[in-house]
Amino acid sequence: MQYRRLGNSGLKLSALSFGSWVSFHKQFDDKKAEELMSFAYDQGVNFFDNAETYALGESENMMGRVLKKKKWDRTSYIVSSKVYFGWHGDKFNKPNQTGLSRKHVIEACHDAMKRLQVDYLDLYYCHRPDKETPIEETVLAMNTLIQQGKILYWGTSEWSGVEIMEAHRVAEKYRIIGPTMEQPQYNLFERAKMENEYLRIFSEIGLGTTIWSPLATGLLSGKYNEGKVPKGARLGMKGFEWLADRWLTKDKLDKVKKLASVAESLDISMAQLSLAWCLKNPNVSSVILGATKKEQLIDNFKSLDAVEKLTPIVMEKIEKIVGTKPILPAF
Repeated sequence: MQYRRLGNSGLKLSALSFGSWVSFHKQFDDKKAEELMSFAYDQGVNFFDNAETYALGESENMMGRVLKKKKWDRTSYIVSSKVYFGWHGDKFNKPNQTGLSRKHVIEACHDAMKRLQVDYLDLYYCHRPDKETPIEETVLAMNTLIQQGKILYWGTSEWSGVEIMEAHRVAEKYRIIGPTMEQPQYNLFERAKMENEYLRIFSEIGLGTTIWSPLATGLLSGKYNEGKVPKGARLGMKGFEWLADRWLTKDKLDKVKKLASVAESLDISMAQLSLAWCLKNPNVSSVILGATKKEQLIDNFKSLDAVEKLTPIVMEKIEKIVGTKPILPAF
């Protein structure tokens, strides 16, 4: 395993990490969660990602049961949670059970610690920006949790560059800690934030990133190349129809098929090519994997060795196929 610093912090994350969105509780049980987390841990993964809203809290409950059973040295792993959406569900959330108010930020942290069965969260994310809560209130709430030792680092997820810089401005004003990391979606089809919007933040602040959906919800693994949804795949799950509508388009499928030819010429899998492409970006601190089978993890971990195969010539071939590179503004 390779390890990368989380932005300008001293914290080191495994280049490949393991996340629980969709899979935990919805796609498998405690036994499978333990098998996959244990295998990942044995391969050097030290970061396990979660959120209050995943399976309405049940994802954190499941991960917490595994962590308690494994009894790993608490200093050997990093666990996260995210706050914003709440865990009661859209139809049942009451006022103050969602968003980034001081009340919800602090109460959600306490709830996550209980579910994960830990004394503190290593990473705590604002899962989305809250347009109804002043950023200053959220920054100060996060600082309170840091001072209390309940979180070690805080960050954002899918915030705009302007919002992240405003959080840093507030932190500088009060001489407290601003967001250390951001968790954006990043893959061959989703690149605007990482390769355009955040560039100044990377150079001026040193923002860390733990990217999600590196395989575009499985599309970039090649499993949908036949135009069909395999049994058990997340794009065929009830409630995730919107993902299928977004990703299973003819244009994207045609590009993935062409990418498959590039992967074959390099003697690597489509998933390895896609993950290695993400790892090539020096601003990526960790790539979050969402595997549901041990065989997938075994294949995914080989992407670390595949990075060196993505030479400038290969990268150019990939670029010509996808044509998704953001156009940078002229200065």
